[in-house]
Amino acid sequence: MSDRQPDYSRKQSGTIFKVLRAHANTNRGFRRGVYLLPSVLTIANLFCGYVCVVYTIQGEYFTAAPFIGIAIVLDVLDGRIARMTGSSSEFGAEFDSLADIVSFGIAPSVLVLSWGLEVFGRVGWAAAFLFVAAAALRLARFNVQSVVVDKRRFIGLPTPAAAGVSAATVFVYPYKLSGPLDTWLALAMVVALAFLMISTIRYVSFKTMAFGGKGSYRNLIFITLTMVAVVIHPQGVLVLMAYTYLISGVIALLIARFKRGQGIVDQSLKSTSEDSFSEDES
Repeated sequence: MSDRQPDYSRKQSGTIFKVLRAHANTNRGFRRGVYLLPSVLTIANLFCGYVCVVYTIQGEYFTAAPFIGIAIVLDVLDGRIARMTGSSSEFGAEFDSLADIVSFGIAPSVLVLSWGLEVFGRVGWAAAFLFVAAAALRLARFNVQSVVVDKRRFIGLPTPAAAGVSAATVFVYPYKLSGPLDTWLALAMVVALAFLMISTIRYVSFKTMAFGGKGSYRNLIFITLTMVAVVIHPQGVLVLMAYTYLISGVIALLIARFKRGQGIVDQSLKSTSEDSFSEDES
């Protein structure tokens, strides 16, 4: 009996080591999957931009435009998941920027060019390229300033928002433009979006939106109601959301300048009243 006991102990310890090794391998595979998930979402984002271009070439604007909206959702998800899981990396940030220049730069510019700018010839090409160049500059500036700027605000219109405005506009009227007024409005839209992307106008960031703390239920209710509204009337709701966000930064800038100007006026009036009071005393 005593001779068999050591063999049994060795077998038991060997089994335990196998279980622990299998558990470690499982954890290692899980961690690897977590790190790969943001990159998988980025690839899906890139694929949506590519599909948008393909459908645009075929003249199917109604099918092409929603892929930019899907790319926006994927772009939001990959960044949030990377931050939540601690899997953010320099490679992921650079890969995300390259995908964004396709999905939010090239894809919307090709879409709008084919939809309403071809009648302008080279001017239309130039306007579409201006949009792409502005998107690239906006992404480069974001990568440089992402560490030092306020996380609650974007400097300049974000490229997904600019692409969303273009896609929502095409989605609400997915027919090739031919009239002079329509085409000029499309040209003005592209140029305005390009300049807003490289501007210093502040736009609200939703990166700090909480889903696990106090008051998070309000955010969940808001997102749920938005999803329901999009399902009920996708074209109207999406174009309303896109243009509301577009003008929100401009309105906030005008209000801030008005308050600043009002403060300067009040300060000057106060100084004038103090000077007049001093003269009366003398």
